[in-house]
This record gives sequence, structure tokens and C-alpha cells, in this order.
Amino acid sequence: MSVGMSRAADPVEPGWAEFGRLLRFHRRRAGLTQLQLGRRVGYHHSFISRLEGGLREPPFDLVNRLDAVLGAGGGLAALVASPPAPPCAPGLPPAAPTLFSPIPGADAPGDTASLTAQPWPSRLPAEGLACPLHGRVGCATPDRGAVTDLLAGLTGPYDRVGETAGAEAELLHGLTAALACLVREAFGHATDACASTVERLLRGVVRWAEAANAGGRLPYGQLRLAAQYAQVAGRLRMERGQSGVAMAWFGHGLRWADAAQDAEARATLLSDMSTLVRLDGDPASMLVYAQAIGAVDVKRRWMMTLADLYQARAYALGHDVAACRRHLSMARRRFARLDDRDRLEAPWLTGAEGVLRVESAAGGALRDLAVVTGDRAVARRAVEATARSYALLPPVMRSTRLLLTLRLADSWACAGDPVAAVTLAGPVLQEAVGARELTVAVELRGLHRRLAGRWGDLPEVREYRERVRAASE
Repeated sequence: MSVGMSRAADPVEPGWAEFGRLLRFHRRRAGLTQLQLGRRVGYHHSFISRLEGGLREPPFDLVNRLDAVLGAGGGLAALVASPPAPPCAPGLPPAAPTLFSPIPGADAPGDTASLTAQPWPSRLPAEGLACPLHGRVGCATPDRGAVTDLLAGLTGPYDRVGETAGAEAELLHGLTAALACLVREAFGHATDACASTVERLLRGVVRWAEAANAGGRLPYGQLRLAAQYAQVAGRLRMERGQSGVAMAWFGHGLRWADAAQDAEARATLLSDMSTLVRLDGDPASMLVYAQAIGAVDVKRRWMMTLADLYQARAYALGHDVAACRRHLSMARRRFARLDDRDRLEAPWLTGAEGVLRVESAAGGALRDLAVVTGDRAVARRAVEATARSYALLPPVMRSTRLLLTLRLADSWACAGDPVAAVTLAGPVLQEAVGARELTVAVELRGLHRRLAGRWGDLPEVREYRERVRAASE
């Protein structure tokens, strides 16, 4: 993606447009403004506006509150739970609503014989993914060949899905191991093939869950696994700039996590949704999702730490200096007090990896705050936080290394040192311009804007801009 190129707006999902129209009707009938309704349900009025415009999927826990406040008699919840059904033959009733509303790109399952070349984990958890049935007790995984054989039934015709029932635990373990490999592959360099494989396997899990649900039992393990797959699928589509598909995956993941009462999945999915709306330039919605993370379970410090970090960045983008600093301070205090339960549930937020994540988030929030305030002291704090995060990066995380390099350069530009900025960005410029990850493209655009806007006449910056132009062409 070339620097300065804007993305076309995502098409509005018809189902959410209909929800928005119904919400507007009930709000007006109740005699409430968007501001008054937002205050009653605990959301910003700009988010209510986006809901009514069909531009946002309503958070799962908000719909029932809207129904109650507006006296809609369950109509809003019914619309969310039951997506528009295809036309049915005359005289036949419409299909009953289910957990499994239509999912994006429901193409043929395809071949799953070769999942990934990454090393196969022997036990779970792996890459932070716990067993969908047994949690973090340390389940053994079947070998790669056995999983490939089992997948023939999972991704084949519908009448073969039931054949996997006798090997349910083994298949759940194997599919979690496969997802861990795909996550590890995406750390290095996410590809279209990786995203397609994740979605292909996810559709197989959903088909399996549908078959179990039709048999009269809640497919608990399949739902938890589907939520994990949906999160990874959403992240990969988000990095491709496909916001509509990414939000759809995250929305499905939330529904499956809620059905399985998986609070951990709900918190991490809301985190990704917060990132997605930030990349779309919507800090008000980012704040809504960030606050929803903290509402999942106030007793889990790791969730509250995440909520504070995401709120800090949302407040920075909203020009609220005091709130940004307050939430950064609370995030660091909570991070320092994580207990054994937190370390068990969110191992990726503990130790060196946890410091990496916290300092990276803090660096992003402080850099954003420096951009809107012009405060060079804040920019220097952003440099310090980003540098601490960068120093802890493992070599395999190439995309994250590229992103943090650009953020560090941008922080130096905000701190008034354009020469340091172009010196840092220079060695990775070709890779950054050619990268397909949206987060990298956003960082590069910001750096380019800062350098061109303030120091465009400096020889070093002119040379930098020529290199960007040449790389883009």
C-alpha cells in the first residue's frame, strides 16, 4: 500500500443497516435523542449514531439493554439473533434462528492435507491457546498425520461430520495445535494462504458444531474453539484492511464465546475490535470496546490491564490528556500486581512478553498523545516506552519489529529529531512500503505525514521522501 493512499469505505452490512433503522424507530418513538439514549445505556452518543447508520455491529451485551430502555419488546435482540433468512417455499415456515448465522465467504472447504510447515506442538497450551475442553491442564496433542486424517471427516460432506464424534477430544486437541502453528506462521509473515487455511478450518468447526447442536446438545468445546479461530481469522483480515470481514469474524467469535461462557475469549475479541475501529479512525467506538473489556470481569486484573491500555489510547486520540495518563498509570500498576490466576489465563501478558505488550501499547498511546498535543516531552516518553518494547522482541516477530521500528521513528519525529527518525526508518523503508499489513501501513503514513509537514525542506527528509516515492512506484 503506497503512502497516503486512502482505503475505500467498507460496504454497510445489510443486516446491521436493518438493525439501525429499527433502533432509530424505537428511539424516536420513545422520545429520546441519541445523547439521552447513550447516557441511559452507558455508551457515547456517537456510537449510537453509528449503530443507527448500520456502520457498527452492536456489542452483544448492549442489545438487551437497548430493548429494555426503549421498550422494544425483544425486537432488537430477535433481529440480531435471527439474520435475514433466504426465501422459503410457499406454505413453509421460515427457519428457526440458531447460534450459527451465515459466516463470511462460505466457500468449499478445500484441501487441508498440508496445514503449515511450523513445528507441531506436543502439548497444549501452545501459543497461548488452551484446550477448548480441559483448559490449561496440559493436554497431549495427536500427531500431525492423525489430525490430517481426522480433518477429512470435518471438512468433507455434511454426512461425514458425525463420523468425528467418537474422536471429539482428539480432534479438538489437534485443531487447537493446528491453529497454534498458523498463529506462529502469522507472527513471521501472514499470507493469504494462512488466512484461507484458518477460515477453511473454522468453517469445518462451525459445521461440526451445527451438527452437534442439531442433536440437542450445546457443543461447548466446538464453540470455544470456533471463538479462537474467529479471533485469528479476524486479525488476519484486519491486517489486510478488510474491516467488514474482520468485524464479522469478531462478531461471530463473541457470540460463540458468550454461548460457551468463555470470558477470556470475550475479552481478547473485544481487544481486537477496539484495535479495528482505531485503524478505521473511530476513537469514540474504540473507547466503547475498551470499556467493554473491563466490564467482562472486574476481578481479573489482566482484563482490567488490557481495558486501561486500550482506553489510554482511545483517550489520546480523543485529545483527553488527563484520562490518557490516568489509564496508563493504572495499567502499569495492575500489570505489576498480576497474580497466579492472571498468569494462568493470560500467559502472553506476563514476564518479558507481558512487558513487551504493555510498553508497546503505552508507546502507541504516548505517541498519539504527542501528535495531538505537540508536547515533545510526551514524545520522548513514547520513545522510551517503544524502545523498551522493541528490545524484548523475538526475531520471529518480523511484522511487529517493522511496526515498532516505524513507531520509534515517528516518536523521534514528534520529539523534534527528524534526522533520528529518517535514520531509523531508512533501513526498513523498502520492506515497510511493500508490506501488506494495515497496522504497518498506518504507522508509515503517520511518520510520512509528520516528516513532510514539519521538516519537508531538510535534505535528509527530502531524500527520505524520494526513497518513499521510488519504493511506492
